[in-house]
Amino acid sequence: MAVTSEATTVWNGTLFEGSGTVSLDSSKAASLPVNWKARAEGSESVTTPEELLGAAHAACFTMQFSNMLTEAGSPPENIQTTAAVTFQPGTGITGSHLLVSATVPGISEDDFERIANEAKATCPVSQALAGIQLTIEASLA
Repeated sequence: MAVTSEATTVWNGTLFEGSGTVSLDSSKAASLPVNWKARAEGSESVTTPEELLGAAHAACFTMQFSNMLTEAGSPPENIQTTAAVTFQPGTGITGSHLLVSATVPGISEDDFERIANEAKATCPVSQALAGIQLTIEASLA
């Protein structure tokens, strides 16, 4: 059965002077401010489409990696993933870098790296991002 997830953005004004909010329809409490300045220059208090894309990529990869490790006989104790999505004004989104640290008892470094790279290549968000550079840096904790 297909599942459709939704988020809604309300924007007021022009691109450069305006601003808006992004609401995650699964959480009525989550309303995140967005604006061009934060997107083009960075911000610690205003989100960006790239930050939201990074959240989706990190979550998807982590679930895929957890499942693949378990299927390989090495269930993880924990996995922490950060996705750093790069946006270049005038060019667009140019890449997503996954920074992964995991505690996986009994796995070799080679198997860990191989499965991490396979999870990066096969998670559905990575596949949706096939038009940009996807990189990974994974380490056992």
